Amino acid sequence: MRESNNLLVLTQNYTSYVKDPMDIISKNFNHVYVMVRYNPIANISDYVSINSLKPFRKNSLINLTNKPENLTVIPIAVPYLPTNYGYKKLGDQQLKIVNKIITKNKLDFDLIHSHFTWTSGYVGKKLKEIYEVPFILTVHENQEWFLKEYHSKFEKIYDTWGSANAIIRVNKIDIPLLEQFNKNIYYIPNGFSKEKFFRIDKTKAKNDLGIANEKKVLFSLGLLIERKGFQYLIDAIKEVIVTHDNILCIIGGQGKIRTYLERKIKNLSLADYVKLVGFIPDKNVNLWMNAADIFVLPSLSEGTPTVLFEALGCGKPFVGTTVGGNSEIINSEDYGLLGKPADARDLAEKIVKSLDKKWDDEKIMEYSENFTWTKIVEQISDVYKKFI
Repeated sequence: MRESNNLLVLTQNYTSYVKDPMDIISKNFNHVYVMVRYNPIANISDYVSINSLKPFRKNSLINLTNKPENLTVIPIAVPYLPTNYGYKKLGDQQLKIVNKIITKNKLDFDLIHSHFTWTSGYVGKKLKEIYEVPFILTVHENQEWFLKEYHSKFEKIYDTWGSANAIIRVNKIDIPLLEQFNKNIYYIPNGFSKEKFFRIDKTKAKNDLGIANEKKVLFSLGLLIERKGFQYLIDAIKEVIVTHDNILCIIGGQGKIRTYLERKIKNLSLADYVKLVGFIPDKNVNLWMNAADIFVLPSLSEGTPTVLFEALGCGKPFVGTTVGGNSEIINSEDYGLLGKPADARDLAEKIVKSLDKKWDDEKIMEYSENFTWTKIVEQISDVYKKFI
């Protein structure tokens, strides 16, 4: 790629797994324009009793920390109600707004990279037709979401997959389905930032967080939604403490089922063993990772979760479920253990086994080197070079 090239990025967030690689990719371009779609309706959530929209507010979707000078982030306010009709109209609404901004500001770009099929991918497809530039799509969708798209019979989604010059999928398992629409499919997983996630002394991390050193810490992080499976983790802890009563399970994140999880913790008398700590600022996530003995993510559906790589980057074994691309990454019990989704008993067995196992932190960290964003960006850049 020539440094005189400009890149247009269309996405539904500019955090972690979009921001981190794009910040690195920007070094290969003259300028990068990142347009982030958000729903302004979510910004009124302070005034309602339910906080389920808060993770989707503009401030939660855009992280400008250490933003490169040659990268411009442009929020795109696209209001819509969460109905099937409103969702299907959303793509053309976003396209109209994006194209107006491009025209008004005379934005010039040589390549479009969209993240997620609907709606950013659809908008990228239409802009490819209007401006006659190549269009690349990364399909980040968790597997349940992806399969809904695949079975939706929604032609705009199918056309988006078919029109992309290349599709990047974050797991291998779904590639045969995408190949029915497009032969230019590349498997490139998510990654992690070594600048943000690295090993520090576990005792120091526990002391900094006010955790007794003798406690065995299980750490989990994600949106508090049913798909992340935290309800099964809480049920599993009830079984784990029968043999391991010195554990402390920390669940970070916010979302619509927090009240439900709090009630479950109370009803199972687990207040001394399970703590919901709410939103954890980026700067503190590494501290929690390093205080942990194992990282647990009991998801019911994933693409390939970024936190998996972040845990490995801190030398922590990953205990999770056989969903999405997890089995492709945790391909050896040297790096973690995977169980059946939505099965609290099986999850409890995996947690107990992981607590009793002596892990080789150095081996886990050495393996994680395959998934640094620097390595992943090299693969993305190779795809770019085929079309610029």
